[in-house]
Amino acid sequence: MTWQQVLPRFGDGDTAMADAALPMDNEAFAGFYERSARPLWAYLARVSGNAALADDLMQESFVRFLCSAQMARGEVDCRRYLFRVATNLMRDHWRQAKTTSIEDVAEEVFAVKDGSAQVEALTMLGPAMAQMRPRDKQILWLAHAEGYSHKEIAEITGLGSASVRLLLFRARRRMAELLREGSSRRAL
Repeated sequence: MTWQQVLPRFGDGDTAMADAALPMDNEAFAGFYERSARPLWAYLARVSGNAALADDLMQESFVRFLCSAQMARGEVDCRRYLFRVATNLMRDHWRQAKTTSIEDVAEEVFAVKDGSAQVEALTMLGPAMAQMRPRDKQILWLAHAEGYSHKEIAEITGLGSASVRLLLFRARRRMAELLREGSSRRAL
């Protein structure tokens, strides 16, 4: 998806309104989008377990980002704000009535197609991640895949920094248990 496809809702009449709200020019936004879109989509896809939902939430996150006043800040703050918007949108989605569960999602959603060692490790974690609670997946992803600190995760998720530390500890412990169970099943 290109950055021009992020705003399909804006018609010709709305373009002037959107341009007036943009402190970033098209070239600056295009660069920011190229650097942020893939990590944001990976976060949303991994935590939600649904590639189509990740596409929708990513698009909505960028639309809300473009309509906010947060773009005047530096890139790090913009990226944190973008992840916070995405997190809140995902939370809103989870609060809606469920029609399917994560168990109904095909295993291929968790498969990653790149050959790097980090991606291979994430692919091995897919079955264990599928068994974890959404908040645990979210915190693990932000900490390990995105490299955010406890304070940054707290800002993104709206939790307290001390809560993030405890939840991350528990999520790591749960992940280790699931990985041990999975390796003992494979050994049999």
